[in-house]
Amino acid sequence: MTPRFPVWPRHNFNTRIKPAMTIHASHEPDNALTGMLPEDIAETLQQPLMRGRQIFQWLQKKRVLSLKEMTDLPAALRGSLDAGVGVSALTVAARQFSEQSGTVKVLFALRDGETIETVLLRHGDRATFCLSSQVGCALGCAFCATGLAGFRRHLSVAEIVEQALHLCDEAHLPPNQTPNIVFMGMGEPFQNYDAVLKSIQILMHPQGMHIGARKITVSTVGDVAGIRRFAEEPWQVRLSVSLHAATDALRDKLTPLNRRYPLETLHKALRYYQQKRDRQLTIEYTLLANENDAPSDAVALAAYLRGLDAVVNIIPWNVVLELPFTPSPPRRVNAFVAALQGAGVKATVRKERGGDINAACGQLRAARAADEREQV
Repeated sequence: MTPRFPVWPRHNFNTRIKPAMTIHASHEPDNALTGMLPEDIAETLQQPLMRGRQIFQWLQKKRVLSLKEMTDLPAALRGSLDAGVGVSALTVAARQFSEQSGTVKVLFALRDGETIETVLLRHGDRATFCLSSQVGCALGCAFCATGLAGFRRHLSVAEIVEQALHLCDEAHLPPNQTPNIVFMGMGEPFQNYDAVLKSIQILMHPQGMHIGARKITVSTVGDVAGIRRFAEEPWQVRLSVSLHAATDALRDKLTPLNRRYPLETLHKALRYYQQKRDRQLTIEYTLLANENDAPSDAVALAAYLRGLDAVVNIIPWNVVLELPFTPSPPRRVNAFVAALQGAGVKATVRKERGGDINAACGQLRAARAADEREQV
């Protein structure tokens, strides 16, 4: 069955629905059923836990977002729920498909008129979903298209989870096949920590998609407070750090959060994380021509990684016309990787995907906004 993502009117985000004897209409993304665990659903709907589990399985396992199609629920209950509760929190606004790589980018419209981007990456029979955690981003990384529009708001749990639900259908995944999840889309996940945490709990839930912890990665640009909090979580969800530079002077320029959490402070947090979790880190490093791609930059990176169990993922930069950077040419990429490997650092180069559809985060959203301004 194909989920139906309804279009919702503008609404007030400041009110939270509370369980009551009568179920009232909800236009709150935090109260969409897709953002709830079974016990939350039961409490919100004033139903037994068994009903909460049934509805959760329909939503998260069977990916059915229409209460009318939940056929094992009593008809009277389906009718009363359908009239009074928000099921989903977003709808598809636009879609792009890469003929080169099979990459799919989806622009979702939220109930308040905001938009977010989500990307489906294909690797043979495997699928990876790149999820957003915020509308826009406040961190202002110099090479990132998302930051051009600034920060709008955090995403709710439902708005995060539904990105994955939709892409499961986009990828034609059967219920017994689970995707890889990376929180590497729009926004800094650790600045929306609680919603990201709960969305992961829902994605991992055995009565839902049941995605294994090791198939989920949270990527941070270096939010030290979030890293230390994440180290206390009793799971094996992976951590990735978008580093992009190994000197404070350069990282201050490329990722301004470094001014708050400089490299030494970040290194201590990463050591703490590995002491607590004993998990290998992935270091994301986007190569920008003549900015951070010299062999000397690789040597500095190798030195910075001493004492950490980490693998470096070299990322080709997707061109953003509004930004004054160019991708590193292949010869400089190869020299950078060789310098890392010569220093004993594991390094891989991510295959460029989606360049023909402007797959860098924020580009589709920006293009949509520009079109709307032209029509005014």
